Amino acid sequence: MEKYQIVPWIDDVLSPGIVAEQYVPPELEMLAREVMTHYDMQVYEMLLITSKPDKGGAIWKIGTDKGNLSIKCLHRRPRRSLFSVGAQEYMSKLGYRVPSFIPTKEGNLSIEAGGKLWIVTDWIEPLVPVSKIDLEGASQLCFGLGEFHKNSKGYVPPRGSEKSSRIYGWGKYYEKIIAKIGWFEDLALAYSETAASASLLAVIDEFKRQANDIYQRFQNSPYPRMIAKGEAHWGLAHQDFGWSNGQMGPGGIWVIDLDGVAYDLPIRDLRKLITSTMDDMGVWDLTWIRGMIDAYHQANPIDQETFEILWIDMAFPNEFYKHVKEIVFNPLEFLETDLAAILQRVLTTEPSKWQALSELEKDKMNYPAGDYSTETVEPEIIWRPAVVLPGDLWTPIYSDAPPSDRISVPSEFISSPPAPTIPIMPAFQLPMAADSGPTLIQLPTVRRKKITLPLPKRRTAKKTKIVKKVRDIKRKKQKKLTKWKSGSRVKIIGGFRKSPAKRKVKPLLRPKKKQVKKKLGLKKPIKHVTKPIKQVAKPIRKKPQLAQRSKKVAPPLLKKGRINQVRGLPEKGSW
Repeated sequence: MEKYQIVPWIDDVLSPGIVAEQYVPPELEMLAREVMTHYDMQVYEMLLITSKPDKGGAIWKIGTDKGNLSIKCLHRRPRRSLFSVGAQEYMSKLGYRVPSFIPTKEGNLSIEAGGKLWIVTDWIEPLVPVSKIDLEGASQLCFGLGEFHKNSKGYVPPRGSEKSSRIYGWGKYYEKIIAKIGWFEDLALAYSETAASASLLAVIDEFKRQANDIYQRFQNSPYPRMIAKGEAHWGLAHQDFGWSNGQMGPGGIWVIDLDGVAYDLPIRDLRKLITSTMDDMGVWDLTWIRGMIDAYHQANPIDQETFEILWIDMAFPNEFYKHVKEIVFNPLEFLETDLAAILQRVLTTEPSKWQALSELEKDKMNYPAGDYSTETVEPEIIWRPAVVLPGDLWTPIYSDAPPSDRISVPSEFISSPPAPTIPIMPAFQLPMAADSGPTLIQLPTVRRKKITLPLPKRRTAKKTKIVKKVRDIKRKKQKKLTKWKSGSRVKIIGGFRKSPAKRKVKPLLRPKKKQVKKKLGLKKPIKHVTKPIKQVAKPIRKKPQLAQRSKKVAPPLLKKGRINQVRGLPEKGSW
C-alpha cells in the first residue's frame, strides 16, 4: 500500500448502475483507512460523499468517538494543496466560518500519502442551502461571500507551499477566450455539414465583437493601479463559490471546499455567482443584480474602480464561452446533438443582458472612489509543518521548518514609501509582529529592466570567402612536418617552428618474418632470408648486345620453348 499512487480512475470500467462520482478504487479506500490511523480517534463508519474520478480526489463522512468528521483527499499537487490548507487554517483560527482541522497525533494539519495531501476537518451540522427562487436567499449568499473575502485579507501561505495567484492574469484570461472563440468558428467551418454549424457561424461574429470591445475597455481600466496593491491586500477568491459551497449554518453562511482558493481580485467570485444565476433564470433581472451587489457591498465594501472591473467582467461573453467550449473535445457529436439547444438558451438571454448592463453602468457613481495612489508590499510567508506516510516522497521544505512560527526581518529592508509604480512581478513579502497579525509595510518595488538582444548581422558573400581563406591559411600553418631519419625507418614528427626538445619520435616497427617453403630442396625450411642462397642458381643478366639481337630475331625463334635458351637460362627441370 505504501507504493500505491493515486491517479484518476475516469477510464475504469464500472459495473452497470454504479455512478462514477459515487465510486473510488478499493486501493484508495484502503489508503484512507491507513491515513486515519495517524489520528487520535476511533472510526465507526465511513460514507463516501462524492469523488472526482477525472482528477483523483474524494471526500468521506466518518463517524468517530469525537463526533462526525470528514476526511478528504485533495486532488491537486501536494504543495499546491498546502496553500489551500494554510488559507483554511488562517481563517479558522481567526474564528471565521470555515471547517476547522483535526490535527494528527504528531500535531500536523495534513498527511501526504499516495502522492496527494489528506486532511481531516469538522463536519459542520446542520448546513442548509439558501433559497435559489427568491432574492433573499441570493442576498444571504452574497453577504457570506463578502465576509469570506474580507476575512481572507492578509493571508500569507506556509513555507514550502506552491502559491496560487490569478490576480495578475486577467488580461491573459480575456486573450485566451478571444482566441478560443476563433477556434469555435474554425470548427464550425470544418464541420459545415452538421446541423448547428450554420447557426454558430451566424452568431460567432457578434460574440467576437463583444469580446474584443470589452477587452479594449479592460485595457483602459484602473486594473493596473488596483493590482499594484499586492496580493495580501485583496485576499483570496474561492474560484468555485456557489449554492453548494456556501450554505447556511450556525451563525451564518459557511464556506466549504476551499481546495481551489487563490489570490485574485475577489470580485471575480461575485461575477461568476451573478452571471450563473442570471443564466439559470433565463433572463437578466436588474433588481436581482443590484440586490446581490448591495448585499456583497455591506459585508465587503467596494469602490468605483472595483465596480468598473465587475461590470467589465459581467459584460464579457463568459457564459457563451462556458457553454460552447465543449466543442473542442468532440466537435462532430457536439455540433450534431448539443449546440442547437445551447445557442438558443444563450441567445434568449442576450437582449436582457445588455439592457440590464446599460442601466447598471450608471450605478458606478453610487460607490466611493478608491485610493490607489500607493502600493502595498506583502508580508513574508510563515513556516508550517506537515507529515508524510512511510514510503512517500518527503518534501524537505516541510521537515526543515524551524520551531519559530515567523521569520525575523533585518531593519535595513524597511524604507520610506516610493512613488506609485505598477509592478511587473509580484512584490516580495515581509513578516510582521506575531501579536498584531500581518500588517502591510510599504517598500520600494524594484522594476525589472527590459533586455533586448541584438540580432546577429548577416555576413555577405565576400566576407564569407575572405574568412574561409584565412581559415585555410591558419590550418596549413598548424600542420605538422614529417621527416624521415636517414638510414632507418624511424619517423620524426615535429611541430612547425618548434624546438627539437618538443619533437616526438615514433618507435621503429619490426619487419615481419617471411616464411620460405621446402621447395628450395633444403633439409630444413629457412624461416628468415637475409642473404642470397648459394643453392639457388642465379639468373644471368641480359647483356645489352644480346638484348638488341633478340629484338631482331624472327618470331619463330621466340617461341615458348626457345625463350630460355636465348636468354641463357637453364631449362625447366634443371632446378
